[in-house]
Amino acid sequence: QVQLVESGGGLVQAGASLRLSCAASGRTFSFYAMGWFRQAPGKERELVAAISRNGGSTNYADFVRGRFTGSRDNAKNSVYLQMNSLEPEDSAVYYCAAKGAISYSNVYENQYDYDYWGQGTQVTVSS
Repeated sequence: QVQLVESGGGLVQAGASLRLSCAASGRTFSFYAMGWFRQAPGKERELVAAISRNGGSTNYADFVRGRFTGSRDNAKNSVYLQMNSLEPEDSAVYYCAAKGAISYSNVYENQYDYDYWGQGTQVTVSS
């Protein structure tokens, strides 16, 4: 079992930045590829960023457009999402997720591949 706890969400104005954190506990964090997903009211949950076990590979949704950066620190059992130039359309609940993986470098974009999920943190961007 892996427990995931997100933090760092909040209410900001358009153009601002936020850094989300996700702290993991339980089994060895470095065994897991990680993902950030988001879900806005009335919409499907969607991928934001996928991060490989070693942090060396990342994939982003098209809407990120270079504004967000996903990273991880295996020594701290944590994964991060730096979000810059936030837009009202980025308002959503943001979730981190973990997937047990053999490959150190693969990333996983399908939410159904993930084994564990955090409870989410709300991000609201006002115009």
